[in-house]
Amino acid sequence: MVVSAVSLVAGMSVTSVHRHFRAITTMTPLQFQKLVRLHAARSRLLAGPGDVAAVGFAGGYESDSQFSGEYRRLFGLPPGRHAARYTESGDTQAAGV
Repeated sequence: MVVSAVSLVAGMSVTSVHRHFRAITTMTPLQFQKLVRLHAARSRLLAGPGDVAAVGFAGGYESDSQFSGEYRRLFGLPPGRHAARYTESGDTQAAGV
């Protein structure tokens, strides 16, 4: 995992890296990684037509349902509907960009 590499470079224990990371970001490294992946997935979805499952897979998700559920929790809409709504309206505000 990346946290192990960071801890070696920083000369800190993995636990200490987790503690400092959470103090700064208010989330764990895994939560932060998930957030970054979901934002990248949203960018890919809204950039143009594409396969939602392929976008989820490219973001590291092995399950369509897991990707869709986590995307919906963060952005309020399932990924396919979010992309469709953005495409239909052409409005970047509707997409949350």
